[in-house]
This record gives sequence, structure tokens and C-alpha cells, in this order.
Amino acid sequence: MQTKYILHGGSAQHANSENDKFFKEILKDTGNAVKVLLVHFAGTSERAELNKEIDTAQFERVKGDKKLTFQIASEKTFYVQIAWADVVYFGGGTTVKLLEALQQFEGLKEKFTGKIVAGESAGANFLSTYCYSKSGGGVIKGLGILPIKFIPHFESKHKEKLNRISGNLETLTLTNYQFKVYEIEK
Repeated sequence: MQTKYILHGGSAQHANSENDKFFKEILKDTGNAVKVLLVHFAGTSERAELNKEIDTAQFERVKGDKKLTFQIASEKTFYVQIAWADVVYFGGGTTVKLLEALQQFEGLKEKFTGKIVAGESAGANFLSTYCYSKSGGGVIKGLGILPIKFIPHFESKHKEKLNRISGNLETLTLTNYQFKVYEIEK
């Protein structure tokens, strides 16, 4: 069974052709009826409704003939919601806040098996073994779901940020609007 991870460098809520490619990639390998779980644990409660509206609009704009059903993730029912979803989409925000919320859930990698898991900025950072976060104060240890070192919102001034991390990890740097796909066989 294959799990597809799609990491985005940031600013996925902007309507543009590059982000259209990202959201089309998320929906590419799905059927005609797609269940999308929007996870906004990295955001603020003040922006919750706005994040839902913007993320939903991004998917709706590129869905073609697909019928999309959305749920907003809740920490109380997160495992049940992951099981329900075809796509688990992690929005951006603060990496540390997202990691604190997700660390209570054991076995996420196994729960994601067979799903399409996509995230932008903080929503992608947590998947990595190590990441760089300006808002988090530097290098942060992620959940290690993917064996990578990751820098979203990449600029040349960030080039050296992960050099001290040893180990055999791929370094991934993505600027805003860029994305990369990882397909993992179980």
C-alpha cells in the first residue's frame, strides 16, 4: 500500500498557478468522491474559520468533476478522522505549536498508510526528521515520518541552517509555492 506525502514550501493559501499545481497534485490519485481532512493545529483559533474558507477554496478551484467532502480536524477525534479521510492536509502556522499538538498521537506514520498527506510550511515541517523554523527559533526536531532535513520558505540566507545535523538525511529546501512529492511503499 502506498502513502503519498506532498511537502510545500509555504504560502499555499495564495491563489496562483503554482499553488494550483500543488492542489491538483494532492487530488491527482484520488477517486471521484474525495474526503479531505483539513488540519489547522498549527494556526491560531482566531484564523480557524478563515483558514477553512481559504483551504477549501484552493481545493474547490482545481477539483474538476470530483466531489469533495471536508472535515476540520479535532484533537479529540483525530484518529477517527484520519481513518475517514482520503487526503490529510496540514495547513501552515507555527511548527512548535503543531508539534506539541501532534506529539500526543502515537503511530501517526502507520495511521497515514495508504493516504495522501500534504502540508505546507509548518504543516510539512513536522513530517521531517529535522527542520528549520524562523518562528520556532531555529532547528527543530520533527516527528521523523520522512528521513529528511527540511527548510520551507527557503532563501539563500538559510543555506547553512541545517549543516550541523549529521546523519544520512536528504536536505530538502523549498521556496514559497514549490512542492515535492514522496511516494512510500509499505
